[in-house]
Amino acid sequence: MKNILGRDVPEFIEGYGKVKQYEGYLSNKSGSVKKDFYFKKLMKEESKLYKDFEKLMDVLPLKDGMVVSFHHHLRNGDYVLNMVMEEIYKRGYKDITLAASSIFPCHKNLVKMIENKVITQIYSAYISGPVAEAISDGKLNKPAIMHTHGGRARIFESGERNIDIAFIAAPTSDEYGNINGVDGKSACGALGYAHTDAELSNVVVAITDNLVQYPNTTIEINQTKIDYVLVVEEIGNPKGIVSGTTQITKNPIGLKVADLTAKFIEESGYLKNGMSFQTGAGGISLAVAAQLKNIMKLKEICGSFASGGITGYLVDMYKEGLFKALFDVQCFDLEAIKSAKENSAHITMSASMYANINNKGAVVDKLDVVILGATEIDTNFNVNVTTGSTGVIMGGSGGHSDTAAGSKLCIIVSQLVNSRISVVKDRVTTITTPGETVDILVTERGIAINPLRIDLIKKFKNSKLPIKTIDELREISKNMTGEEKNVQFLEKIVAVIEYRDGTVIDTIKKLKTF
Repeated sequence: MKNILGRDVPEFIEGYGKVKQYEGYLSNKSGSVKKDFYFKKLMKEESKLYKDFEKLMDVLPLKDGMVVSFHHHLRNGDYVLNMVMEEIYKRGYKDITLAASSIFPCHKNLVKMIENKVITQIYSAYISGPVAEAISDGKLNKPAIMHTHGGRARIFESGERNIDIAFIAAPTSDEYGNINGVDGKSACGALGYAHTDAELSNVVVAITDNLVQYPNTTIEINQTKIDYVLVVEEIGNPKGIVSGTTQITKNPIGLKVADLTAKFIEESGYLKNGMSFQTGAGGISLAVAAQLKNIMKLKEICGSFASGGITGYLVDMYKEGLFKALFDVQCFDLEAIKSAKENSAHITMSASMYANINNKGAVVDKLDVVILGATEIDTNFNVNVTTGSTGVIMGGSGGHSDTAAGSKLCIIVSQLVNSRISVVKDRVTTITTPGETVDILVTERGIAINPLRIDLIKKFKNSKLPIKTIDELREISKNMTGEEKNVQFLEKIVAVIEYRDGTVIDTIKKLKTF
């Protein structure tokens, strides 16, 4: 059957189960019951500390069919997920559900485990590299479940799925499990995606390469959540964990997009004292932040907070008095890590506080303006950041859908055409974020306003900015690229795209030719 967005989503999916159909971003207004916590009593004479990995694995309740979880703050420098899964593989366990908040190219060793049915299901908000390719090729036994960052917190807080064992990479820990991400040789900053795992898993293992004397004086996740502490030589490669600095685009087209975006925000009425703002770490997004910085300084505007994944550019804006606070779920560069450690108004937050639709108030719901990217956007403003135009998985929602739904002004920034591929489509390959939550598309060839935003259409009626309809941008791009070939799929569903409320917004099918 087709859902309200015109996507073919069956009522039942083999390996996933009964489907809750997407019915609109505001359709689910009921809350949920938070699952019970499980605490294992630690006796006074017992020690949590292990320095032998295999001995620790001997005492853990490993079993076929278990759910194991990992956070992604070490990004493409992570060693922990591979280390643990290799040991599980070696011990012969099967039918494992992997709940990793994101998966990167460094996790390529998981492919053999998928092929050998060691890993049979994956929950993740973002997947790239060889694992994404293996899923796209139909090698995973059950469809991958691709949720949002807030959706992941909702899934496990509600008890929709339970985590048997969480393995938490901890850049610094003491022997009792007081951990932080801002100290040590593998420092990554905020540990926002690890909180859900620490709070809700049956067993929680902190894995660190920087054991400090008790008590660790900087604590993000405390000892009451941790069952075991494992000390290893290295939890990750610092070069893959963070960038030394994140870089503004130098591409003239990208800079033009950023300039138009900043001018649009300025004219929109949202750029004022007390405004809140989020942008990513991409080159165009950072250029928008740099342009806004100049405007805010010139007009003496002070915002309330900047949020999301924090970069050095947002830290600079905070230090210059342009924002009163930073809400941080993950750090993207060294300046952000340093700030998270030193500045009291640099507030680390859990993924649930950041973006969970079912809690008592998420930070995304206090956002005024968010800047997001897109692989594709269609003439109904539906956005794809999950698959490339080839149909192969190359990312995922992360916080895309969460922030689009929560913000007052959601702006997609992109070149109209890149490598002879148009960002604007008649129909996106995959829907990640529904068009009803997306307000603006800014390209170098013009700015399109979603027809649902009648207020903005009226406001910009006499603007000197190059306002166009999205259909006009589509025609411009067609003239530049010609007709594009449609990707051919088989019937087998290889991934399910869950919206932030747990409804299914789309599916990904196996490619006809991979």
